[in-house]
Amino acid sequence: QVQLVESGGGLVQAGGSLRLSCAASGRAVSAYAMGWFRQAPGKERAVVATINPSGGKTYAASVKDRFTISRDNAKNTVYLQMNSLKPEDAAVYYCTSSNGNGWRYWGQGTQVTVSS
Repeated sequence: QVQLVESGGGLVQAGGSLRLSCAASGRAVSAYAMGWFRQAPGKERAVVATINPSGGKTYAASVKDRFTISRDNAKNTVYLQMNSLKPEDAAVYYCTSSNGNGWRYWGQGTQVTVSS
């Protein structure tokens, strides 16, 4: 059974930083594509960043150069380092894992609030 548990969300002032963690069980984070999505109130869930088994990374244009996705294979955990946070980054952030045909497994989400 695959489980993804996010942590690290919270309240931060604009310009600040947060690091989100996604601890996985039931599968190795290095074996499948992993991603971070976010959903703000009234908006659709949207991709923020992804990392594939080879280590290749992609970012949404709105977070490029501010956010960094990484993984620690030994801890079986994926991270999202978020710097220079803006009020528009506020959302519930979700960790997800692919099964090769799409994003199959999701965490429960962690709230990020950015005050201006």
